[in-house]
Amino acid sequence: MNIPSRRHFLGSLTAASGLLAARSLSAADGSAPQGFLEAARDLPVHTDADVIVCGAGPAGVTAAITAARAGAKVRLFEVHGALGGVWTSSLLGYLLDFDKPGFNVELVRRLRERDAINGGGMNGLSYQPEEMKLLLEELCSAAGVKVQLHTRVAAAYREGRSLTTIVTESKSGRQAWKAPVFIDTTGDGDLGAQAGCEFEIGREKACPCQPMTMYALLVVKDVARIADCLHGTGDGGRHVGPKAFQETLKRAGVTPSYGHACLFPIQGNLVLLMANHEYGINATDAAQVTEATLRARGEIHQIVRGLRKLGGPWDGVQVAATPEQIGVRDGRRIKGRYVMTSEDLVQGSVQPDAVVRATFPVDIHALSAEDNKKAAYHNAGVKTKPYDIPLRALIARDVDGLMMAGRCISGDFIAHASYRVTGNATAMGEAAGATAAVAAKNKTAPHDVPWSEVQSVIAKVREQA
Repeated sequence: MNIPSRRHFLGSLTAASGLLAARSLSAADGSAPQGFLEAARDLPVHTDADVIVCGAGPAGVTAAITAARAGAKVRLFEVHGALGGVWTSSLLGYLLDFDKPGFNVELVRRLRERDAINGGGMNGLSYQPEEMKLLLEELCSAAGVKVQLHTRVAAAYREGRSLTTIVTESKSGRQAWKAPVFIDTTGDGDLGAQAGCEFEIGREKACPCQPMTMYALLVVKDVARIADCLHGTGDGGRHVGPKAFQETLKRAGVTPSYGHACLFPIQGNLVLLMANHEYGINATDAAQVTEATLRARGEIHQIVRGLRKLGGPWDGVQVAATPEQIGVRDGRRIKGRYVMTSEDLVQGSVQPDAVVRATFPVDIHALSAEDNKKAAYHNAGVKTKPYDIPLRALIARDVDGLMMAGRCISGDFIAHASYRVTGNATAMGEAAGATAAVAAKNKTAPHDVPWSEVQSVIAKVREQA
C-alpha cells in the first residue's frame, strides 16, 4: 500500500453545491446494485498530537498516560462512553497477573485509597468498575491527555511504509488526524488491519476463536449468606467458591453456557457474575457480535430469575448492570517484529528488551458448547514458566510508526491465551507509551528507539506517580 502525500487529504468535493454526492453501481439491465461508490470529500486534518492512541482499554489508557507524562502531546480515542475498555465497558471486574511494577502498582494503590478494591496483595483483585472509570478519567486529565469518546477508527493511510494519518468516525463526522507515532490498543487490532498489517485471528488464520463472555453486576440482600458461593480474591484468597455456586445453579434449574460459572465479590452486596460463553464468534463480524450480545444478555437474566426462585439468600437478587460491550478474548493479533510462541512459554524465554515478565498460565476456554461439556477451559498441555514479552512484539512488522499493546500484540494462539490478561496489557501499555514518546521526540520510528532510552523514560515516569 503506497499512498502519496496530498495537500487535501481525501480529494476535493465534486458536487458544485458542496454537498456530498454518491452513486450506486447497478447492472446495465437494472438488476440489484452490486456496490456503492461514496464520493470523495475534503476532511480537516488535525496535527496537534505527537502520539495517537486508539482504544482506551487497560493498555490504551496506560500508554496514553505514560506518553503524556513523558512529555508527548497525546490524543486518546475510544469507541465507548468511558475509559477502561474491558475493565469498565465490559465489566470484567477482576485483575489477573497484576503483580507488576509501574502503573499496575499505582492503579491498585489509588483504587485502595478510594476503598474500591476487594482483596489483599496485587493478584486476583476485584474492583468497582464505576470508581475505575472515574480514576482513569482523572489520571488522563492530570497528565494532559486529550480524550475523545464515542469515536471509532475508520481508516488508516500510509506514505510508503510509514503510517501518517488516521480517519475517525463520530458524532462530529469523519475527521483526519496526523501524528508521528500511533499505538493500536483497540484489542481487536482494528488500526493495524486498516493500516495493512498481516494478522491472525483465533486458532487458525480466521478462528475458531475463544468464546466471548458477558459479565453482569448483581445485587443480593446479604452477601454474607452466599459467602460459600463467592470466588476468592487477593493473594491469600481461597478460590473455593465456584463449586458451591455451580451446585446452587443446578438447584435453580439453570445450566449456564460456561461450565465453570463464578461469582466475585465487588463491595458490600454487589457481586459480579461470570456464567456466559458465546462460542465461535469472530470479533470482527458486527452481525455475529450483535447476535452473541443479545443471547448473552438474555441468558444472564434467565440465570438470575432462576436464582431468585430459590428464595432464601437468593430472594430478591437483581441484575444491577450488564455491560455495553461483551467481553472478547480473541481478536486480531498483528504481526510484529517478534512473534510470541508457545515455545517462549515452555522455555521461560528471557528477552533483552523485556517490557514485562508474564506469569499467567495458558487459559483456553472451550471453543464449542460440546467442548465445554468436557472441560470449561484447559492449557492445551502447555506448562508455562515465567517468560518475557519483548518490545519487538509491540512494534508492527509491516508498517513503520505503529505500535501495539494489549491482546492485539504479535503472538500465536497459545501464547496469546496466556499474555492476554490485563496485568500484562497494562505493562505493555506503559512500555509502548514510553517508546512512542521517545520516537516522536527524536523524530524516529519506534523500532529505531534504543531500549535503554525507553527504560530511562519509564523510570522517570514512575517517579512521578
